[in-house]
Amino acid sequence: MNAIRRGTRIAIAVARKDALAELRGRHAPGLLWLAIVFAGILAVGRLHQLETDDGALEHLAAYPVDRRALYAGKALGGFAVMLVLGIVLLVAVAILFAVEVASAPIPLLVTIVLGAAGVAAVGTFYAGLTVRLRAREVMLPLLMLPILAPLLLAAVKATAAALSGDPFGELGAWIGLLVAFDIVMIAAGAATYGFLLEDG
Repeated sequence: MNAIRRGTRIAIAVARKDALAELRGRHAPGLLWLAIVFAGILAVGRLHQLETDDGALEHLAAYPVDRRALYAGKALGGFAVMLVLGIVLLVAVAILFAVEVASAPIPLLVTIVLGAAGVAAVGTFYAGLTVRLRAREVMLPLLMLPILAPLLLAAVKATAAALSGDPFGELGAWIGLLVAFDIVMIAAGAATYGFLLEDG
């Protein structure tokens, strides 16, 4: 009887350990990037709204400068906020889910940098598009989230691969997708952001 109880306790302990490892491995990267994306949407929307409320956005639009420079400045500001948020949230997820992030600091940092750049690029454009709308708090996430879906997928997969030691050699492909996404979105935003200012 004692042997059966002991065997049962061991089996439960092993099952619990495996279940926790599976939950951490599968859900921690997803929760991390969902938190980053939603925090980013709020942050870039707030940055534009502050400038609209005090009239600074209209003054920026009146400056005789290259509109791409204005977009770059706004996107860099959003990127800085996103990068700090990403690092803070990575530490929080590592603590809450007991995820070992020290084993792959460089791939994780690269993923966060590229993900933050993509969210900032998309967010700067759509925040400029919706900042003067009455329902901007609703419209901004509705417009951004479908566009950010490829970034979210690639960032989650890259983070999961980095945390698992990249056993299938997928990390490079997901990082490549993030780079391509950033290039396309930054180029598109820089080319069209000036029209948003002029329309306002």
